[in-house]
Amino acid sequence: MSIIDQINSDLKTAMKSGHKELVATLRSLKSAVKYAEIEAGGELNDEAIIGVLSKQAKQRRDSIAEFEKAGRSDLVAQETAELEVIETYLPAQLSEEEIRAKVQEVITALNVTDAKGMGQVMKQVMADLKGQADGKTVNQIVRQLLSR
Repeated sequence: MSIIDQINSDLKTAMKSGHKELVATLRSLKSAVKYAEIEAGGELNDEAIIGVLSKQAKQRRDSIAEFEKAGRSDLVAQETAELEVIETYLPAQLSEEEIRAKVQEVITALNVTDAKGMGQVMKQVMADLKGQADGKTVNQIVRQLLSR
């Protein structure tokens, strides 16, 4: 079952059971996917949908950080609940140690020794870990390993 089919199925179930917050979150995900399909000019495959969902998750994380700064615990709770729903459709995120091991492997394979090759390393690692690691985390690890 594709991701969008799973979202549709979960949306029907949530509507029948009366979970208003879940229904709202799933509808926003469907809307984001639909918008991306219109932008792309056709249906998206699961990999592209994962990209859309990752973007939605990142927006929620950023919102949570901003709401925490502003002391809006009600909105933090809402965004956190939405983020948890989104994460159920995303592949499991790798731990920092697993990301570090992959980055080290790519650095060795590409024979990069300084920060000038950071772009090459980032491109390769992000392609290999598509949807499994946050770009910000990967960037920090690449910087650490190349600055030694």
